[in-house]
Amino acid sequence: MAEHFDVIVVGAGMAGNAAAYTLAKAGLNVLQIERGEYPGSKNVQGAILYASAVEALIPDFRDEAPLERHVIEQRMWILDDRSYVGTHFRSENFNEERPNRYTIIRAQFDKWLNRKAKDAGAMVICETTVLELIKDDAGKVIGVRCDRENGEVYADVVVLCDGVNAMVGQRSGIRAEIAQEHAALAVKEMHFLPREVINERFNISDNEGVVIEILGTVTSGMLGTGFLYTNGESIALGIGCIVSDFIEKKINPAQLLEKLKTHPSVAPLIKGSEVKEYAAHLIPEGGFKGVPELSGAGWVICGDAAHFVNAAHREGSNLALTSGRIAAESIIALKKEGKEMSAENLKLYNQSLEESFVLKDLKKYKDLPDTLWRNKQFVTTYPELLAKAAEQFLRVDGVDKLTKEKEIARSFRKARGVLGLVGDAVKVARAWR
Repeated sequence: MAEHFDVIVVGAGMAGNAAAYTLAKAGLNVLQIERGEYPGSKNVQGAILYASAVEALIPDFRDEAPLERHVIEQRMWILDDRSYVGTHFRSENFNEERPNRYTIIRAQFDKWLNRKAKDAGAMVICETTVLELIKDDAGKVIGVRCDRENGEVYADVVVLCDGVNAMVGQRSGIRAEIAQEHAALAVKEMHFLPREVINERFNISDNEGVVIEILGTVTSGMLGTGFLYTNGESIALGIGCIVSDFIEKKINPAQLLEKLKTHPSVAPLIKGSEVKEYAAHLIPEGGFKGVPELSGAGWVICGDAAHFVNAAHREGSNLALTSGRIAAESIIALKKEGKEMSAENLKLYNQSLEESFVLKDLKKYKDLPDTLWRNKQFVTTYPELLAKAAEQFLRVDGVDKLTKEKEIARSFRKARGVLGLVGDAVKVARAWR
């Protein structure tokens, strides 16, 4: 006879582990299925961990979680081919007893969080692929079919946390294939250096970290960003662009990464490093407009599978952890009230997300992805104009400052025109509201 669980969780990434841990801790009979060799084996991220999202699950996580550095400095760089214009924010306030952000190694953190789910009572099966959802005659999801002998397993509800491609949902008609303009392909390398070298190059102490977010011509006219994060004894360096742009431009992502590595602002930071890891990963970038149906009869969807990524602020792990937790809490509440996992009752998950920062933030920036994708001047023309303006204004060459200011203003008008400049400002303001 086929096994039956209270809940089946598909996937062992941030969202899946948060859901499995919360459900098991509440005493529910939970099966978690992961297709990777072990939890975290196929998960790729920069990676930044936002403490508040983990604290909501495990308040004392800092005592045992595998953390690299706490972030005390955020840099934003806008690059042209030879320079950058940027902003830094560094604060001693981030050297607090309970830091706000950390850099992590995803494989290590996912293993740790999954162990917490196991310790709480969840049954975890790896190297197993969920092929499709099983539905009854009324269309309610009642289990999953796996790629194992006698692979049908049943549950009252299935929590789908199977990543950006969401193949289970696609095969089962719950979620459409992700649009090429709503997905980014990111590539990343891990550059290993001695801890003291990283500390010296970034002006930090042993446990302090720096995050650099990068925009500009380094993406070769495509919509995308680069990043550099300091770990304990390594630097995570990567770049990603919208998939449809890669296809149109016929550019290999590895070429972009090489271009970033050799940029005069980046090369000195990774000089002499040993590269031990290369990875590529799809990221959902459609924002609120890319979010699918979030629940139905016998199922809910969380994390990357639900397009929960805030591209404007480069946030993803906190949305995944929070959505997985909220999904679990919604199911627990329904169980306590003795209610069925019907489509109507599971709308509690949707309602809880609406009240959280997850959907509030995605709604705030709902127009931003499409605005930037249709207006590539923000990643081509403006980075070059800003860099040239800064160089011209800072170069002391006997030309008076008023003349310089007029020339800078003239270069902006020539590149975009007065109406173009006003129009671009309005587009960004509307998309950022």
